[in-house]
Amino acid sequence: MSDRHQLTDSDPREQGSDMEPGGPVEEKRPRRRRGRRIALIVLLVVVLLAGGGALAGGLYYRSVDKSIERVDAFEGVPEESRPQVEAKGAMNIMILGSDSRDPESTGGSRSDTIILAHLPKDRSSAQLISIPRDTWTAIPKSKEGRGGRDAKINAAYAWGGVPLMVQTVEKFSGVRVDNVAMVDFAGFKEIIDALGGVEIDVEKGFTTKYSLIGTRTFEKGRQTMDGAAALDYARERHAFPDGDFARIRHQQQVIKAILDKAASGGVLTNPAKLNSFVRATSDSVAVDKSLSLVDLAMEMRGLRGGNLTFFTCPVKGTGRVGSESVVFPDPARSKTLFDAVRRDSVPEILAISGK
Repeated sequence: MSDRHQLTDSDPREQGSDMEPGGPVEEKRPRRRRGRRIALIVLLVVVLLAGGGALAGGLYYRSVDKSIERVDAFEGVPEESRPQVEAKGAMNIMILGSDSRDPESTGGSRSDTIILAHLPKDRSSAQLISIPRDTWTAIPKSKEGRGGRDAKINAAYAWGGVPLMVQTVEKFSGVRVDNVAMVDFAGFKEIIDALGGVEIDVEKGFTTKYSLIGTRTFEKGRQTMDGAAALDYARERHAFPDGDFARIRHQQQVIKAILDKAASGGVLTNPAKLNSFVRATSDSVAVDKSLSLVDLAMEMRGLRGGNLTFFTCPVKGTGRVGSESVVFPDPARSKTLFDAVRRDSVPEILAISGK
């Protein structure tokens, strides 16, 4: 796997259809080394491990926190255009994902994932809202003059990097983004193998079209998956009528399974294993300059998989705009959801999502 995240300067309309990866893959500006970015998983796991208290001494975590790479997520984002903070103390983290080793990826193409994670003021839970990457929406104009029109939401990443993605998600949701994390879903394999596998309940049996081993068949029911199997499970979309929406659900399943396994798989009670795990995963994190994983870990030390709620931003369905296959958001339902997020009304968020 490449050590660099790269974006493309080409028009996203020229990069695939029917829910194909249609977004950013390369950029002309060199990007700093980030290693295998699995920041979402690492973020949650490090928070969980710190909360378990198995490692004493704040200095240890401070040293880990200082070693994590930082990105300029808000550089050039005009303050006057940003949403105002309505619920002080709540936190909204934008998680940008890619899959740099997806067998479907050609010419450096990546499968993009966008998640808005809401952490309530009391830090007793977390709500993770997936925004389909092909969501058709308005993209602000970048400081280089690119964008300024409707397009798939992940086009913002190609046209202006993380800062324009921040602007686009804020404009789309009306929610202020407080922090940013980067994740590479290809990193699932290493993390899951380090945990000794995860338990996944497969909703419907299927055979993958693309796999690390050619093809792979999954039987319906609960089963233990190693890293390679879980990665294939989280990648597949062709086997399902709802395509990319099924892949979103499976990614959410795997994330929750990783967190549950980290809590119950002996990591917390084995200092040597914990130390090795934290050190290895901390090398894979990339977050914005203001996010302190140490402080967040201490605030959310009670977080477990049961406290996480995953759902997808409301949509009207899929269709075409010109030659592009896109997802049409549901403006009314989305506004109701994100209004609840802005006000930090967790009961309303859960009610809207049907959880």
